Amino acid sequence: MTIALEAAAGQLVEISGSLVRARTLAPISLGEVVYVGDERLVGEAIGLEEDLVSLQVYEDTSGLAPGAPVFASGGPLAVELGPGLLGSVFDGIQRPLAWLALHEGDFLGRGQQVASLDVDRLWEFQPSLDVGALVSGGETLGVVQETPALEHRVLVPPDCHGRVVDVASRGPYRVSDVVAHVATRSAQSPRALRLAHHWRVRQPRPSRQRLRSTVPLLTGQRVLDTFFPLAQGSAAGMPGGFGTGKTVMQHELCRWAQADVIVFVGCGERGNEMTEMLWKLPNLTDPRTGRPLAERTILIANTSNMPVPAREASIYTGITIAEYYRDMGYHVLLLADSTSRWAEALREISGRLGEIPAEEGHPSYLASRLAAFYERAGRVVTLGGRQASVTLVSAISPPGGDLTEPVTRHTQRFTSCFWALDKQLADARVFPAVSVETSFSASAADLAAWWHDSVSAEWGELRRQALTLLEEAAHLQNTARLIGAASLPDRQRLVLRLAEMFEEGFLRQSAYDDKDASCSPSRQVELLSLLLRYYHRALEAIARGAHVGALWDLPIVTTLLRAKSMFGDAEVHDLQQLSTVIDQQCGAVGRTPTSPSA
Repeated sequence: MTIALEAAAGQLVEISGSLVRARTLAPISLGEVVYVGDERLVGEAIGLEEDLVSLQVYEDTSGLAPGAPVFASGGPLAVELGPGLLGSVFDGIQRPLAWLALHEGDFLGRGQQVASLDVDRLWEFQPSLDVGALVSGGETLGVVQETPALEHRVLVPPDCHGRVVDVASRGPYRVSDVVAHVATRSAQSPRALRLAHHWRVRQPRPSRQRLRSTVPLLTGQRVLDTFFPLAQGSAAGMPGGFGTGKTVMQHELCRWAQADVIVFVGCGERGNEMTEMLWKLPNLTDPRTGRPLAERTILIANTSNMPVPAREASIYTGITIAEYYRDMGYHVLLLADSTSRWAEALREISGRLGEIPAEEGHPSYLASRLAAFYERAGRVVTLGGRQASVTLVSAISPPGGDLTEPVTRHTQRFTSCFWALDKQLADARVFPAVSVETSFSASAADLAAWWHDSVSAEWGELRRQALTLLEEAAHLQNTARLIGAASLPDRQRLVLRLAEMFEEGFLRQSAYDDKDASCSPSRQVELLSLLLRYYHRALEAIARGAHVGALWDLPIVTTLLRAKSMFGDAEVHDLQQLSTVIDQQCGAVGRTPTSPSA
């Protein structure tokens, strides 16, 4: 947004990349947005020492020289919250990239101060409050149909409490138009409320109460929903080396996760990955509405060729927008790709400030910054009395796939889900490449009641049996490499074979298969139940003297491997009929024919 600036509040004395220092000529607050140089480059005050202020500049500082002026804005880094966010693409400090591309070209100019939301667009506003009503922060002032997929609830700002003096009638308004006045005790004149308001990005938006997460965020991915479920309003870390499918996994979550609003933050990732998403997103069909998925998606694009400080700010911009839609009563999923690049930005800024480095060069406050970020996820009762949530999924890019590096290790401490992507699985073309041995979910116990009541009473036991079997198979594989699988007892050979069936028939999921791209909870339980049913019937056959090879050659094995693609969510009943086939075919193996005299 364009801000009228008075006389210079400071003068540059030192320039070190994106970090500059200025001697103050007027007071500048910590965290205040500043404008540097004649081009008015956007920056933020991050350190004060006597009359020197350290500034991180969110744009390229080439050409700046000592003596250049610094102007104070009078306010902190904030985002504009109102109709027009959905379907938009912003940079790390919420500048609209579509507008900038139209006026600046593919390579953005410096010092651009533009409104985050379209100031000329008219929105049909329908008021929800009457004159004279007492209101407080979080209540719905009125509604706007932001997109065909989502109704935008215009909220009273969290810090506003009082009595409604007047409300605009139904009709078209711009985001900057006043639609109500509220008389408050703290001000002599009524406070003007508009369709949009501002909120500082580093300050969490308040809520009335935090709730325990007992409902899963269904993703449609079997390995996640069944084995490592994520609770609505919790956080998950997804580490993986190069080529393990982190970005593709997040794209799948964008499409299939059961969330009302998706906020995707591309934090320091390669530009071609963000470009691919910008090309694909408008053409993707939302499975919930049948309309373009972009109608309920917001992108924050801060790629690796953009200034480092803006990368550090981008995740705060994204989480603040997510909290805004949460306050409307929606369930929001925020995807950050990746927090490793964010931590690298934090490390670079810390190094330029001359702070003493901690583990692997990261600043000593890395853990507390990560914890504060993940803490902003949650399932809450909003100030307006609605139950809503922000669920956070963070991709991590550990150097060399090392899961002991600081960002991965701290994320593991602060999140309830850990989805580790395995390079060997990815090389074997097993996607999603989630490692069953390394991943975990601390939410499974809290979600067991939901699965029991809403899907199947057997979910907990089936999940336990499957994980135990896969863990046993992982240990047996080491033994098999030493002595050969043929030397193992029949039961252990069956466990190894069944692990292969789990990988092909359950864990592997194709994003390009119409039936298999997403899997409903009931179909997940049925597929898992069939595989375990085959295992138990095969054990009974082995006890009767059957050979493992004969069990493996049964026609039902091929059917089980292909069942995920043969039977869709609407064909679960047909899938259930396979139980009888398993019993018949396994029951016929290993039985001695009955003699006529008997």
